[in-house]
Amino acid sequence: MRLADGSHLTYCSNIHPGETWAEVRTNLERYVTRVRDAVSPEAPFGIGLRLSGRAAQELSDPATLGEFAGFLARERMYVFTINGFPYGTFHGTRVKEEVYLPDWRDPERVRYTNLLADLLARLLPEGMDGSISTVPGAYKSALRGSADARLMAENMVSSVAHLVEVKRRTGRHIALALEPEPCCFLETIEESVAYFTGHLFAEPSVQQLSAASGFDRTTAANALRDHLGLCLDLCHAAVEFEEPAQCMQALGEAGIAIPKVQISSGLRVPALTPESLQALDAYQDAVYLHQVVERSAAGLRRFNDLSDAFASFQGSPRDAEWRVHFHVPLFVDALDRFSSTQFFIRDMLAMHRRSPLSAHLEIETYTWDVLPPSLRTQAVEDAVAREMRWVLNELDPAGASGVAA
Repeated sequence: MRLADGSHLTYCSNIHPGETWAEVRTNLERYVTRVRDAVSPEAPFGIGLRLSGRAAQELSDPATLGEFAGFLARERMYVFTINGFPYGTFHGTRVKEEVYLPDWRDPERVRYTNLLADLLARLLPEGMDGSISTVPGAYKSALRGSADARLMAENMVSSVAHLVEVKRRTGRHIALALEPEPCCFLETIEESVAYFTGHLFAEPSVQQLSAASGFDRTTAANALRDHLGLCLDLCHAAVEFEEPAQCMQALGEAGIAIPKVQISSGLRVPALTPESLQALDAYQDAVYLHQVVERSAAGLRRFNDLSDAFASFQGSPRDAEWRVHFHVPLFVDALDRFSSTQFFIRDMLAMHRRSPLSAHLEIETYTWDVLPPSLRTQAVEDAVAREMRWVLNELDPAGASGVAA
């Protein structure tokens, strides 16, 4: 839905299991319409669409795409952003580090991203910009040096060239947004700034885009900044112990856009005791990767998954704090012997009230089916509607404005 400040708020459909287009289409009608009715009964409702590689290919059929466009028109809904991060199966089976595959070293990641851009260009309302969030390069331990960093940059610029052509052909402006995540090639704002300035905005990328698009050097350099930026996931940033004001300052000084903000909350364990870790054990699951960042007097220490962090604990309390990449409902703060990173979201949304962080805001609590039972007390569509109302209240505590007609 369009907010009074001009930004758009939605939630990501990746929370609903579905890898085929038929499954996605059913979920949109079964769940998204109910959330729309709960939070935006009068105004048009935006969709944060997640398409697997298979679903994207199936939707590209002209008749299928036409039927979907008709559904959107009938239901007062529109698509303005696509989650192009998870390519394969995302629910009900082991996902873990495979969620990053194919990564940006693989031509299939380029093909898939370009297909999503073609679909989004067909679905975007006239005059509205679009965004596609994507893998932050690759899983860090899978990389083999500077050659991989250059290859990923070349492939990303190839997708930017496609976005330039999409805009030239359709008039639709779409930005690609890399999503930093713990234990990935890009996991911190500092790493992201270094990669953008040292590779993606550097002269070889400018020359590559210039040759592909026919742009002069200045126009190509501007196009890279217009079509390539970050998806700032608030859970990921909080887990990395980022500071909101410093994040925005660093990105602003580097000229890196934020085409999308994903509003999500992780876990904060301020005291490592046997009791707190016993409570945290309920959050281990075999599906998703739950990276942990530990902060102590020695600095930051990272673990690829909760199981690795648990293995490092010798049973004695130690003076350190853990933050865990496990998405919990936005409206939950106090948990059993620890808390969420809701405080980070509040700080970022307060900044958005003063000056919008991004035109696209997307709630992304995708873990409903693996949450501990104590956090699964209502239907998922009711919980999502509650999350959206929580965000709306944070954006406008006085209730003076909010959803635009």
